[in-house]
Amino acid sequence: MSHVWRPLWVVIVLVAGVLTFRHFYVPKDFGIQEQGYMYGFHRLSNEQDWINFPISYKFSKDDSYCQQCHPGHVKSLLASPHAIIPCEDCHGPALNHPDNPPKLQIDKRRALCLRCHANLPYPGAGRNVMPGIDPLTHNPGQECVECHNPHNVMEGLQ
Repeated sequence: MSHVWRPLWVVIVLVAGVLTFRHFYVPKDFGIQEQGYMYGFHRLSNEQDWINFPISYKFSKDDSYCQQCHPGHVKSLLASPHAIIPCEDCHGPALNHPDNPPKLQIDKRRALCLRCHANLPYPGAGRNVMPGIDPLTHNPGQECVECHNPHNVMEGLQ
């Protein structure tokens, strides 16, 4: 019978240890509060810190902010498969643009494109319908923008 009690005591001691650790480590105001798990699983005393956190993105769903000065780029982008990607995902935060910086830095690194376009055929995740490449065989050592226009990827393929 001790073969049953010994593992049971080990489990009881582990559970007690985890609960004791949680009691001293997790802040008292951490939890779901009245908003439920979807929006409220956080530290209540930390809300003001996040309210005061400086915003750096100007994202608008239709990229109307970018459209004001760059209508050609936005029109080209909206006609391409990349239309679902906000401009700031590649061009960086635009909060103080055009004043500071006068020109946004464009991330032209291959790694940026490979975040979505590395061939990762995950069934059921939707990644298998997105065109993917094998980065080891598809022009290794070359940036994607040398052959592809990111605003309209099918335009000007070399």
